Amino acid sequence: MSTSAASSPSPDQPPANKAVRVVVKGRVQGVGFRDWTAETAESLGLAGWVRNNRRDGTVEALLSGDPAKVDEMVTRRLPIGPPAAAVTAVVTSPADHIHPSLGFEIKLTV
Repeated sequence: MSTSAASSPSPDQPPANKAVRVVVKGRVQGVGFRDWTAETAESLGLAGWVRNNRRDGTVEALLSGDPAKVDEMVTRRLPIGPPAAAVTAVVTSPADHIHPSLGFEIKLTV
């Protein structure tokens, strides 16, 4: 009897993922930050969403997927952003992961 099948994730259960909620501060609205975030996250195979926060001028996102790709997005990509952005801070907090099949979406401004 093989135990490898028991340790493999089922098709309904994605492999171990990491998920974070991110708030990006600085000049991040009106510079294409949401579109850039969605394109970059999709290129890394991440699921989640991004939206502007009208109240405080930040961009908020949920990033879920391979832990190395989430870390790359948070530490290497978001601090730079698109060319017209001027990021001053990237603040993360834990979040519940979402299934990869949900993809990445741009949500309406809150």
